[in-house]
Amino acid sequence: MDDSELADIKAAIMDQWRSMAGMGAMFVTSILFGVFIQPFYNFEQMRAFGEEGTTEAGNILFELFMIFLFTIAVIWLARKGKEVVIKVIVFLALGYSLLLAIMPVLAILDYLLGLDSGPALFSLICLGVAGGMMYTLHRYPEWYVVNTVGVLVGSGVIVMLGIAFVPVLIILFMVLAAIYDHWAVNGSKHMLELADTMIDLKLPVLLVAPKDTSYTFLKQDGDIREGTEPRPQAPPAGSDMGMTKPKSRDALFMGLGDVIFPGMLVISSITFLPEIGPVVFDFWGDPSKPVHLGPMMVGMGTLLGGLVGYAALMTQVARGKPQAGLPLLNGGSILGYLLSGALAIGLENLWQDITF
Repeated sequence: MDDSELADIKAAIMDQWRSMAGMGAMFVTSILFGVFIQPFYNFEQMRAFGEEGTTEAGNILFELFMIFLFTIAVIWLARKGKEVVIKVIVFLALGYSLLLAIMPVLAILDYLLGLDSGPALFSLICLGVAGGMMYTLHRYPEWYVVNTVGVLVGSGVIVMLGIAFVPVLIILFMVLAAIYDHWAVNGSKHMLELADTMIDLKLPVLLVAPKDTSYTFLKQDGDIREGTEPRPQAPPAGSDMGMTKPKSRDALFMGLGDVIFPGMLVISSITFLPEIGPVVFDFWGDPSKPVHLGPMMVGMGTLLGGLVGYAALMTQVARGKPQAGLPLLNGGSILGYLLSGALAIGLENLWQDITF
């Protein structure tokens, strides 16, 4: 890298630092909110494949296959002009994840207001709030609406996947997803087509960090494949639209997959690692399980590693080069997990036996 190129990178970062900082803040917020609500769902009946499934590698391969299948299905539907079908499918999936994210918050409000709503009424309230948010997104998909729903949806998905698999399997999932992400962007490039579709439909499978508040997402076209500069920064299938730079550099985009994969390892760490050290988080009380210092330190170290990967990714975004997001984000998170784990609880406590 010569001096002129380095100067260009610095200038681009200075020009976009607000967008980059805002995106980083949403990255952290979504994961930390997931940490907050994790005890609310950390029960056997909430695990996608049950207690035994938390150590079965076949379930990870199934999840990866479903991501690939979803990607192909969306691209096929878009080519056939079936945007309405895409929107219905995605809205149903995102609406469920949003419901999971807001239920703990509404439970707190219900308690503080002394409403003592029964299960049926509380369920109706949650469905009403989630439905109202999704309707607002449908009618007015401005960037701050997309981001609000996206951050919450990301938290819901992070928790559900994080409590479903032990860290060893999550790491395997992250490695496979990063390899796929790299191929999908730099090899087949089919994820760029998916990115255009999702941006055109204004779906909250991505976060938007505008350069200033005058930016409007309503007029943003999905033109990732059409520009003369290599802007897209790869999404892993379906949920991850990666990092991109629009032509006007008015905003940065980051797919929820870039948040979800590092976040999964954070949640899995505080869920399955040995309960070493004193209790540091017990907000929810019985029957929820408290979080101990050792696992929490590993989780926060994982998050810090993800932020290091994010910073590295931003240098690629500033250079205007196509860059798959997950290799850097997942790599930083895994490194943070290993280093913080070695320091906080010992390497021997980071391994879980898995089955195939």
